Amino acid sequence: MLEKLIHSFVTLFVTADPISIVPLFIVVTAGMSDASRRLVALRSVLIAGPILIAFALFGDDIIKFFGITIQAFEVAGGLLLFAIAFRMVFDSGKPADAPQDTDSDTGLTQIAVFPLAIPMMAGPGAISATILLTTHRDTWIDLVALVGIIVVLMGLIYTVLMTSERIDRWLGSIGRVVASRLLGVILAALAIQFVSEGVLAFATQIAKSA
Repeated sequence: MLEKLIHSFVTLFVTADPISIVPLFIVVTAGMSDASRRLVALRSVLIAGPILIAFALFGDDIIKFFGITIQAFEVAGGLLLFAIAFRMVFDSGKPADAPQDTDSDTGLTQIAVFPLAIPMMAGPGAISATILLTTHRDTWIDLVALVGIIVVLMGLIYTVLMTSERIDRWLGSIGRVVASRLLGVILAALAIQFVSEGVLAFATQIAKSA
């Protein structure tokens, strides 16, 4: 049981990748007050957590209802991330369509939803991993344990995001601009990776059915 819990936590931790969220969080919350940053971080995990829990409980049914596949999630999520990366490199460093009034309640919620909760925290990788982990759950106790792991992971992500305030102060305005461009390139590479994995999976399925 303990081995299964550790495996599940490590799998979700790697796919959600809290460390990679920090640079993007710094960029999209640049210029915000500490209170606004904390609110964005809290809302993002409160949005991402229930999404992953929903896929843990009803993942297969959701996929079948909409007639979509995990591979489609990967391609769509990759394209969305690439749009963010393009804006970070060639424009202001903010995600595309970022709200102008970032201290308003609506603006904070928009940033928390996209790009932080979706597709970074509850992205195609984390959703895919969650659905796959449910296939190895034999009892309702195992399922409850998986939900608990998701809750713990969201708490960990929130804690990590809170440390980003110190990093932001250390970077300063010039460092923030440089970091946004550099991280935009890295994010673009991650986006291409998502798309390529989704396309490869589609090609593999077609080859098997042929």
